Amino acid sequence: MPQDSGNNGPYPADIPAHGDGPRPPRRRRRGLRIAAWTALGVVAVGGAGTAYLWSHLNGNLQGVDINAALGKDRPGASKDGAMNILLLGSDSRAGTGGEYGRNISGARSDTTMVLHVDKDHRTASVVSIPRDTMVDRPACPKPGGGAAPAAHQVMFNESYQVGGPGCTVKTVEALSGVRMDHYLEVDFTGFKKIIDELGGVDITTKQAVKDIHSKLDLPAGKHTLKGEQALSLVRTRHGVGDGSDLGRIQLQQAFIKALTHRIDDVGLSNPAKLYALADTATRTVRADSQLASTGKLLGLAQELKGIGPKNMKMVTLPVTYDPQNPDRVVALPAASAKVWQALRDDRPIPASAGRDSVGDKGSSPVVVQS
Repeated sequence: MPQDSGNNGPYPADIPAHGDGPRPPRRRRRGLRIAAWTALGVVAVGGAGTAYLWSHLNGNLQGVDINAALGKDRPGASKDGAMNILLLGSDSRAGTGGEYGRNISGARSDTTMVLHVDKDHRTASVVSIPRDTMVDRPACPKPGGGAAPAAHQVMFNESYQVGGPGCTVKTVEALSGVRMDHYLEVDFTGFKKIIDELGGVDITTKQAVKDIHSKLDLPAGKHTLKGEQALSLVRTRHGVGDGSDLGRIQLQQAFIKALTHRIDDVGLSNPAKLYALADTATRTVRADSQLASTGKLLGLAQELKGIGPKNMKMVTLPVTYDPQNPDRVVALPAASAKVWQALRDDRPIPASAGRDSVGDKGSSPVVVQS
């Protein structure tokens, strides 16, 4: 890990915070800091420095060309500056030695969120798609060659396994009728590294949360979660709610808000710390090729500087239990249509959309510390 303070860090003490490179966004520039759980936000806060350091960070980023998988048969582009970004948390377990369960072939999209930013870049809506949702998956090219045929009523998260991020984007567009302008992704290992580099994230549990599967054991009260515990929290499903993916989504949304507060607390007073965060983030994030540069990420963050947790609405795609399999869910047609139509029309998601959804029942046992 890079050093985080003093003259031992990668950011020399005699180099000014702004250097010759692009100026960093101010603390309030936090619009996309939920991207793939952290990556874009850390880049947006910590990407100051000389041209050399800027170039180093730029070289860290992994770009993925997903245009081939998407083709030309896509929903129309957003108008008047509105924007949709697909955020992915993938569950790659390569090299973990079974620490997070059995090794599956490849990876799946463990967490999927559609981030919609309004045309004025003042408010945002986040729609979580349960991984267990049964969907009709379109045909997708495979990253290594060949094609995955279309499939009827299969689990949503399998789209990543069969066709990578391009297939997940294509599946979301088919499901929603909403065009994804960009995608951002981080996996298990990257998530842990970023949280550790931040020094942990503060949360409060209203009740004890215990899950032997994710190895999480939190009594009620205040906690500072480091990387491993934070990963356990966002993976927990058996310790909350009905044991399905729906309770886990509530935990993830609460954690994102806490994470946003933590990133803001870092501030701009420690250039070495900020650079270390940015270095870690850019090493762990993947993005579509049109977004895979620190300059573009920073430009995007600057455009969205006014969006914070208070004007960000988080919902779960309206679903009900699958009558064919109670361990799966299916989208509620009318309610889901309201959600996606609101995004297409660049309007707030109506509260009535979640009225009958099993995903919006109850409240998360985790709250953000003030």
